Amino acid sequence: MNKQKLANILGLAQRANRIISGEELVVRAIQDGKAKLVFLANDAAPNLTKKITDKSHYYKVEVSTVFSTLELSTAVGKARKVLAITDAGFTKKMRSLME
Repeated sequence: MNKQKLANILGLAQRANRIISGEELVVRAIQDGKAKLVFLANDAAPNLTKKITDKSHYYKVEVSTVFSTLELSTAVGKARKVLAITDAGFTKKMRSLME
């Protein structure tokens, strides 16, 4: 898996306004069916991790924990622990890179 390419695509998605970031907004996006793929920092707090994974499993949204908080934040240009991708095209490309 090429993490650098994945991070670059995350940056592109951010600039294209196809990312929802922040805990509450991501939870709402999962519930509304807008989130196609969720990136959760692998060093996020246990309660945040549980909240996001539980919601995602219930609404059948894939969760990826390949990035740390620092890597996620660097990729999108702001401090974030959780991101939701809302675009099917970006999601497809990211899934192909993660396989």
